[in-house]
Amino acid sequence: MKSILTVFAMTFASLFSLSAADPVNVTPEESAQWLASEKDAVVIDVRTPAEFEEGHLKDALNLDFTENGFAAQLEKLDREKPYLVHCEAGIRSGRSMKIFQKLGFTNIRHLVKGYRGWVEAGLPTVK
Repeated sequence: MKSILTVFAMTFASLFSLSAADPVNVTPEESAQWLASEKDAVVIDVRTPAEFEEGHLKDALNLDFTENGFAAQLEKLDREKPYLVHCEAGIRSGRSMKIFQKLGFTNIRHLVKGYRGWVEAGLPTVK
């Protein structure tokens, strides 16, 4: 049986830990609904600038996952804001989830089918 002091210490540590939340995997349709209801949400497109220029989600922020300074760019962002992260098909953005977690982001949604899935669902894009 755990002593009351041990239980208190474990509870205190969990209350003040700075660990990041696990990202939530979402479909294009779920993403669109969430973006419509979450007014402070930021869309992060981790594709290359050339891919981004061909079309992207409205008001998306382009941070290229393949660039050496990717993590440094993320460090400048508010870790408490809600984010939707995507790439073309979900692979690069899926890999980026570890970086978001390591940096302490607490409210991340991952568009698992990526920009391609968004377009295939008939959802709006801009150029």
